[in-house]
Amino acid sequence: MRRGLVVGKFAPLHLGHQYLLETAAAHCDELHVWVYSNPEPARMPAPVRAGWITTIYAQTYGPAIGTTPLRVRYLLPEADELPSNAAPDYVHREFVRRQLAALGVRIDVVFSSEAYGPGFAAHLGAAHVLVDASRARVPVSGTQVRTDVYGQANWLHPVVQAHFASPAYVQRVVLLGAESTGKSTLAAALARRFGSCHVAEYGRTLWEAQHGHLAYDDLLRIARRHRALEDEATPQARHWLFVDTNALTTLFYSYAYYGRAEPELHALAHECSTRYQHSFVCAPDFPFEQDGTRAPAAAQAAQQAAVLLQLGLLGISYTVLTGSVEARLQQVAEVLGCYNQIEL
Repeated sequence: MRRGLVVGKFAPLHLGHQYLLETAAAHCDELHVWVYSNPEPARMPAPVRAGWITTIYAQTYGPAIGTTPLRVRYLLPEADELPSNAAPDYVHREFVRRQLAALGVRIDVVFSSEAYGPGFAAHLGAAHVLVDASRARVPVSGTQVRTDVYGQANWLHPVVQAHFASPAYVQRVVLLGAESTGKSTLAAALARRFGSCHVAEYGRTLWEAQHGHLAYDDLLRIARRHRALEDEATPQARHWLFVDTNALTTLFYSYAYYGRAEPELHALAHECSTRYQHSFVCAPDFPFEQDGTRAPAAAQAAQQAAVLLQLGLLGISYTVLTGSVEARLQQVAEVLGCYNQIEL
């Protein structure tokens, strides 16, 4: 049996990687594919990356390309004591050699598209096949895709594209704060700045649709619909989905207006502790603007205190945003870090 080996980060898996795998499979009786990176790419760990390969090439009796079975294996930085991506080539070669020896697997040929391939194969006592090193057949690289995964989506299989439009990848960023603290303006500005989209406060939408009247039952309705709008917007978001308020706010108003709240509304509010990856609180550090729909300015301090109390009780970490819209945009950018690239 002729056994082949392909080792890579596959971060993310793109059509160039698939060309490499398919070429390798055409020359082997069995192809071993190892997926690893140290550090792991943000929001796409090794099990996910390996899962793309097994899903794309799934067959009745396991993943395969044509009649060549794939033996897909992923390794994790701590569990498998992976060398750093920055470690010398020899360290990586020796790591793989020891792993293969422990598994009792002998590799006959290594396939790669990189300059490290010949030396790596020689260290394993295997032949080497260089596949499309010039990227002439499939002109794409991992670096190119990571720089703008959404703009380069045409180089990704639909299975991989779906990951970057899913809650597993897109992070929810919620803006909280009292009335007239600039949440709505900032949510829209963040979506523009980050090239993504935002979810407006559904409570305000329903309030306007019902001409300024909200019944007790409307509060749970607001929380449910606002959550649904977040889910509907996620596939259109890029990296982050910016959300104007959440069920915590709705729970507060249920008590403020009616002195009670439905158990389901409590449950939705409690889920906010894990539903949002980043919480920002807009500070009331500019003049209160009464648009005819808000509580009196004197209530703003109590509202802000209630927001902070809820966050504290649920153990939700947050960042307070201050200053102008531009200043707040910069503060959010500093917390979120690089917003248009995948970092390794």
